[in-house]
Amino acid sequence: MFTSTPYDMHHRLPDLPENTDWPRLVDGYRHMTLIRTFDKKAVNLQRTGKLGTYASCLGAEAIATAGGMALQDDDVFVPYYRDHATQYLRGVPLHLILQYWGGDERGNAFPAETPAARDLPNCVPIASQLTQAAGIATKAKLDHAKAAVLATCGDGATSRGDFHEALNVAGVWQLPLVVMVNNNQWAISVPRSLQTASDTIAQKAVAAGIEGFQVDGNDLPALLEALDYALDKARHGKGATLIEAVSYRLSDHTTADDAGRYRKASDLHAAWQREPVARLRQALADAGHWDAEQETQWLAECQQRVDTAVETYLNQSPQAPTDMLDYLSAELPEALKAQRAALATLSPEQTGGHHA
Repeated sequence: MFTSTPYDMHHRLPDLPENTDWPRLVDGYRHMTLIRTFDKKAVNLQRTGKLGTYASCLGAEAIATAGGMALQDDDVFVPYYRDHATQYLRGVPLHLILQYWGGDERGNAFPAETPAARDLPNCVPIASQLTQAAGIATKAKLDHAKAAVLATCGDGATSRGDFHEALNVAGVWQLPLVVMVNNNQWAISVPRSLQTASDTIAQKAVAAGIEGFQVDGNDLPALLEALDYALDKARHGKGATLIEAVSYRLSDHTTADDAGRYRKASDLHAAWQREPVARLRQALADAGHWDAEQETQWLAECQQRVDTAVETYLNQSPQAPTDMLDYLSAELPEALKAQRAALATLSPEQTGGHHA
């Protein structure tokens, strides 16, 4: 399953063992399909002025879904900006994910009764979340908590100092940290070949003295096996792991990007031949665990759930202008009280606090 050399990806998933947990994979497929439906709708909302700049997860559904399925309630998730599936599986409603990407920070107010309440919010600054994750993992170790910290990033983040600092301290202190890199071959417009001279990103673990390996990022069963192993190891005090999930970004970097300016159409076409949703659907169908009727019913259910989330998002009350000051300090400094009083006289519409 794991290898230190680049994966040779095939259109179909590798043969699965007799003890395969098929119900778990069916659940995974359902989650991946729901998130793909959500992702498509989110892009459309942005194109029609109802959402801000949005980072699509197209092609990364298996990576984020595996993360959400492998984490336990007491674990902590530290995301980057393509982890919509993981956040959803941790208990973040779809309308809150839309709210965040719509520019409303209330979207990061995760429900207190869910595992997501333990997690960090979306991180857009590249790699800075990794040192934060190392800090959380340090606290877990000092508390002797049987919990792991999963942090994610893209291949571009592996060129940042934060990435190496986090791995270094995780190795020295034997932290319960798992760092999973979504190597989707592009850091905005910078290809993987210009990102690092290393044969693999996984081998960067060697310098930190921790375990590292590659896994096919388009193969949900492989990702689940990798994460189950690494997270269990972390929970039992056996140290950190770096996982390089090899995938391909099928979308633009964000809705503010046009990947057609720098990406070959032939490369994109080839990547679509091994995208994760279709590969898993085929494996489930071949094994008799999914059929056309189930597919039709579930796609309709996905659309209904997404439509409901969109309706909830669009009907949210506007964010009060004073929110920008009310959550900064336990007690508002004297110097800001006059500014707050002035903001309180404005309507949300006057400050751009409502959806188009």
